[in-house]
Amino acid sequence: MDITIDRRSAEPIYLQIARRIREQVLAGALPDGFRLPPERRLAAALGVNRSTVLNAYAELKADALVEAHVGRGTCVVAPAAGDPAAPAPAELPWRQLFRATPGQDPLLSELLALTERDDVIPLSVGLPAPDLVPLEAFRETLDRLLTEHGSSLLLHCPTEGHTPLRRSIARWSATRGICCDPAQVLVVSGAQQGLDLVARALIEPGDPVVIEEPTYCGAIPAFRAAGARLIGVPVDDGGMRTDVLEAVLQRVRPKLIYTLPTFQNPSGVVMGVARRRRLLELATRAQVPVLEDDPYSDLRYEGEALPSLAALDRAGAVIHLGTFSKVLFPGFRLGWVVAARPVVRRLTLVKQAVDLHTNTPGQWVLDAFLRDGRHAAHLDELRRTYAGRRDAMLRALEQHAPPGVRWNHPQGGFYIWCTLPAGADVARLLTRAAERGVTFLPGPACHASPPDQPALRLVFSLLPAAELAEGVARLMAAVRDELDRPRGAARGEIATPPIV
Repeated sequence: MDITIDRRSAEPIYLQIARRIREQVLAGALPDGFRLPPERRLAAALGVNRSTVLNAYAELKADALVEAHVGRGTCVVAPAAGDPAAPAPAELPWRQLFRATPGQDPLLSELLALTERDDVIPLSVGLPAPDLVPLEAFRETLDRLLTEHGSSLLLHCPTEGHTPLRRSIARWSATRGICCDPAQVLVVSGAQQGLDLVARALIEPGDPVVIEEPTYCGAIPAFRAAGARLIGVPVDDGGMRTDVLEAVLQRVRPKLIYTLPTFQNPSGVVMGVARRRRLLELATRAQVPVLEDDPYSDLRYEGEALPSLAALDRAGAVIHLGTFSKVLFPGFRLGWVVAARPVVRRLTLVKQAVDLHTNTPGQWVLDAFLRDGRHAAHLDELRRTYAGRRDAMLRALEQHAPPGVRWNHPQGGFYIWCTLPAGADVARLLTRAAERGVTFLPGPACHASPPDQPALRLVFSLLPAAELAEGVARLMAAVRDELDRPRGAARGEIATPPIV
């Protein structure tokens, strides 16, 4: 028999012994009639008291998996396969077994599932356009890499990432004013994993974390899963309000400040340079790290580029998070973190326990795209196309939006942020829109606390102009229905919108 004991486990040793024997009986490794060792002998072999083995055998007898015979000892009674008289095993109480994870909401997964339906126009999910994926360039690059390097593309790589890709990311970052060496770069499985790793490394239950409101909806559950206490700082046309942040820092020393300063998700606003410098000044004075989430700064369609927080940082306080998923091959799930070396070392250890390393073939391909200049050329095409799609959505809003609906004119990114008249029920609107075959992201999903004004986020990157116009027309018809409803009607609940 193969029995191992974990003396550090909270499970009693006699139950560990019984469980291991039970597993071997049910797997057929211990056949019917197999004689178990006498209690004293097994106790001596395992280094436990005889009473411990007696209790373990008693558990197995209660399960009718062993029988004690005078002169023969304790023997296995293997259950008959397919015995119709045997009672059906009870289902596990899964809901009771799951660890409590506050803030988990199925809304995002439901909205992603809707992108596969032909009868729905998705204005909800922030994805790049599938029709713009450089498929031929990808095929040529992959074929060349396989020819030159063979199975190396399919093997493990360092947890920190494929070393040539880390060098390429460091060079690319330098062109944007972020001076770092490859040792300060960690390749992650998408920016969402970067958020999760930072939360795991820095946040303990009850720690305060400053976020923008509204903010990226995927950050809220990531921080809450780590036990963070979220403190919202409002966003206006100039990004996070640093005057409010200063007041917060006078009362609380948060563990982290999280911001999307460039083409913020969901509002699309850009934080001005003066505020960027002020944010860094406040964070450095309070000795609080800043997590800069920067997925969209390469997607600017007009105006002058601004330096990232990481480019302005002189104190090593910024953890810079980037991703390829918004511009190249989102299915690869590839992003990166640039930070001080101690941060990268700690995040590497956390990542090692989560997934060992990010997928190797994708790292080889993206390194080649960066080195060959194909990444930069593809960005130029995306900027031209997405600018046209943004303008198409803005024209459709001008044409179809009812009075009282307001929206911004983003200079880049993926999103247009719409506010609705007071009293509009966004949860009910989500249902009305789904009935008309269109989706959006409800504003409350981007807030840690209930927002003051109903709002929604629209995505213009995913679809061609004609589909965007049709989607906006359908959505604004649903908005008109919602605004025309009697004011006394019951309000919906945003937590469980019936959209699929």
